[in-house]
Amino acid sequence: MPAEDTHGGEPAVRDAISAPDEQGRPRRATRRFPLFTKDTARPEGGGRAASGDAPAPARQWPMLVVLGAVAVGLLLTAFDLFRYGTLLIGAALLAGAVMRWILPGVGMLAVRSRFTDITTYGILGLAIVLLALMAQPNPWLQVPFLKDTLHFTMTK
Repeated sequence: MPAEDTHGGEPAVRDAISAPDEQGRPRRATRRFPLFTKDTARPEGGGRAASGDAPAPARQWPMLVVLGAVAVGLLLTAFDLFRYGTLLIGAALLAGAVMRWILPGVGMLAVRSRFTDITTYGILGLAIVLLALMAQPNPWLQVPFLKDTLHFTMTK
């Protein structure tokens, strides 16, 4: 075990795990996380999408693109264009997944790890697009086995 750093006779705190205990003795090295954390690590890619001197909307443009497209999709849905509105919402989530995959910094669009964000945005976007394509009446996409599945689940 390496010697503890001292600072004026006191053991120095190197990280949360090596912090001294209640009696002032240095803790043993452990891989356990501390019971209470003081902050949260920023997700990878969670930095600004533009330089710090740029105005706030320019720094968060990926998130604003996704939110703007979702807002337009909701507006189309409100004006009785359900299929087009939900397709736009799904496409916005898919665009968010692509931006999270390609861009190094996406600002507030980064919520968790890159893999988790891409998977979540991608699955939700794809599900919304597929449901919009299969919406009744006159679906644009027909899946043949769904009618049989419904028949088997509704039998007495």
